[in-house]
Formats: sequence, C-alpha cells, structure tokens
Amino acid sequence: MVRLFESLRAIFYAPFYLALELDAYGKRGLEVEFGRPDSPDDAAASLFGSGADVIWGGPMRMMQYQQRHGDGTVVAFAEAVTRDPFYVVGREPRPNFRFADLMEARFARVSEVPTSWLCLQDDIRRAGFDPAVLERAPDRSMAENADALREGRVDAIQVFEPFVEDLLHEGAGHVWYAAARRGPTSYTTLYTSRRFAEANPDALSALAGGVMEALDWLHGHDADALADRLQGYFPDLVPARLAGALARYKAGGVWGRNPVLPLEGFVRLKGALISGGFITRDIPFEACVDNRYAERARDSR
Repeated sequence: MVRLFESLRAIFYAPFYLALELDAYGKRGLEVEFGRPDSPDDAAASLFGSGADVIWGGPMRMMQYQQRHGDGTVVAFAEAVTRDPFYVVGREPRPNFRFADLMEARFARVSEVPTSWLCLQDDIRRAGFDPAVLERAPDRSMAENADALREGRVDAIQVFEPFVEDLLHEGAGHVWYAAARRGPTSYTTLYTSRRFAEANPDALSALAGGVMEALDWLHGHDADALADRLQGYFPDLVPARLAGALARYKAGGVWGRNPVLPLEGFVRLKGALISGGFITRDIPFEACVDNRYAERARDSR
C-alpha cells in the first residue's frame, strides 16, 4: 500500500485524478491511500514523517527542499503537467498581447503558490523588462483578484482554471497570455524520497504505469468525457465549465504524452527559480529526476 498525497486540488492535476478513477494503480497490483498535506509547503517534508510515501507537485518543491537539506534527498519519477497551466487574463481584449502591455497595467499576481509568478517574472525578464517595476496590486487570493477584475480595480490578473473559464463565460475577462506558450516547463510530477524509491521499485513502476494509462486515456477522449470522469473531484463546478477548462488545458498542451520528465522543461523551470531568487544555486537534473520508471511505462504500453 502506498500513501499518495496531492499538494492542493486543481483542475490541471487531471491526469492524477484520472489515474485514480481508472483504477490504473490497482490494475497493476498497487493499493493507494489518497490524502493531502496540511499545506503545499509541507508536501516534501511529509515524505520524511508519518505522512506520504509519494506526493504530486512541482519539481520546484524538490529543488527548494534539496537546497535546504542536500542534493538527492527527493526524486521525481513520473511527470504529468509538462507546461505552465496559468494565464494572464485582462479586462479588455489584447489579441496581439506583448509584455509591454502588462508593464502598463495594474496587475494582480497569484499569491497562493510561488511557481506561477516565478515563471512569469522570468518571461518578463526575457522580454526585456524588469518585473520589479510592474505595478502590482497587494497579494490576494485568485478568487479575490477575479472579483477585482470584474469590478475594474485591476487591469489584469494571473489565474488558473476554472477562474479563466468563469471570466470568459461572463464576458468579464479576456486571455492575454497562456503561460503554456512558453514551452516545456516541468510543472507537476510524482516524487518521493530516495529511500522509498530504492526500497519500493515495483511501486514506482506501477505508479508511473498508472500515469501513462491516464495520459493515454486523456488524449484519446474529448473534454466532455474527461469532465464526466472527474466531476466528483470538483462537485461545485458546473459540468460545462469544467469541460471548458479541461478543453483549454488540453488544447494548450499542458499535459504530456508520457510521464518522462524532459531535461528541457526542468532547465526552464530551474532558470525561472534562479532568476526570481527562489533558489540560489544550481541543482543538477540527475539529483532530482529518475526517469527509469517512466521510460519503462512509456516503452511497454
């Protein structure tokens, strides 16, 4: 039995929920107990207490943990979210959006999690602007920022689904920038402690195989079918809104075709973390990622 924790509830984690719904782990002889840490910041640490055996979350968390505690302590082994799932949504249309437009706007960033802003500030730097001079509203929740956009108190906000789908449906917002356009940016993977990986290789193979099955199913079905499978995880969402959000993510290439975590995506993420001051030293790919289980799942399907 493996204790598997999510870091928080989010639509872009669809492949992981789908693996549970498909009993993709059980088919491979693995019993999974599903839970959640007290907060996303506690996720990696819970691997070494009485909490989880395996977490899904960002390689950002692994790099953060390893900077504090030493290289090689935690390891990623099955990626599902291979591109950034956040959006910049503005009050007025910007069909030819440039980052210069953002620099002139009253902007509210995501405050609940750090990765989205770290990646966006890196995009701003690469576009030739200084993110420090961006006129930012005080940090509030995404729900509060969506209300501020509706009321005209800000010009643009950074959010994930379903806030994007809601704002577009209401006519209260327009997509300026889909961060997935940046290209591969390793965003969410299964990870565990090196100790657990070494002691339980068959469990990691089963988990990677389950993610592979979920990704195959996801890419082989439309958003309505996916929403029907996942509605129980988002009971407060209208089914059509959930389907719309899933369709947008699917069209943007947010989910990979297999669970192998690419070097390109890891390096792009790491560059953003360094440029934003979240980590202060280079952390090698090999210290964070073991793709053997994902490669086995990919090659044996």
